[in-house]
Amino acid sequence: MIINLLRGATAFCLALTPLALPSPTAMATTAISAVVPVPEVLPLEDAVGKLPVTEEDRTGYTRDSFRHWNTGLDAADGCNTRNEVLLAEAVQEPAVAAGCKLTGGKWLSYYDNVEVLEAGKLDIDHMVPLAEAWDSGANTWTSTRREAYANDQGAAASLVAVTARTNRSKADQDPATWMPPLPDAHCRYIGEWTATKLRWGLTVDQTEAEALKVYAETCETTIVHYNPAP
Repeated sequence: MIINLLRGATAFCLALTPLALPSPTAMATTAISAVVPVPEVLPLEDAVGKLPVTEEDRTGYTRDSFRHWNTGLDAADGCNTRNEVLLAEAVQEPAVAAGCKLTGGKWLSYYDNVEVLEAGKLDIDHMVPLAEAWDSGANTWTSTRREAYANDQGAAASLVAVTARTNRSKADQDPATWMPPLPDAHCRYIGEWTATKLRWGLTVDQTEAEALKVYAETCETTIVHYNPAP
C-alpha cells in the first residue's frame, strides 16, 4: 500500500559526477538536494546529549492548539491521519469500507505486547504528547507547524497505535514519570522519544534529561534514527 511505503520513508539522492562541467539542470538539482534534511543516526547516549535542557512552560496550552486528525498523507483516500496510521501499522490488514470504516485486522501494541483485533480499541499515541511538545517549544510555533506535528507520518515513531489503556495511563507524562508497562519496550521507547524530540527541535527539562541519561546507560545498543522535520 502507498501509505505503508510513504510513512517513515527516508529519501536519499545519488548523484553521478561526470568529468565534464555539470549542466545548469544538474547544478539546480544539486542546489535543491543540498537543502534536504540529512538523516541522523546516533547511539542513544549521544542523541540524548544533543537535547537542549531548559525549563518547561505550559502557559496558554489547549489541545485545540494542535489540529488533528487531518486528511493525512493522501487526501483522496477518504482516511484521516488516525486511520492511515492504523492501516500502516496493522500486522493483518483490516477491510476498508466507505468512509474509511475499518473492520477486522490485527495490531500489536508494543507498549504492553497486547494483540488487538478491533481498530476502535486502539489509540494513536503521540510519542511526545501534545502538551509536552507545547511545553518543550511548540508554544512558539505557527498553527500550521503544530498541525504538521500532530499529524506527523514522516517518521514511524511519531504516531504509534497502542492499547487505549496504556495511552491514557501515559497521558501527557514524559519518561521521568511514565514508561511502557512492558520492560522489554523501554529501550525502544526511549530511543523513539529522543528521536521525536530531535526531529522537531524540542527541548527537555532537567528531570526529563536525567531520566533519559539513566536509560541511555542501560540501553547501550540502542541506536536513534531521525530526520529533522521540514
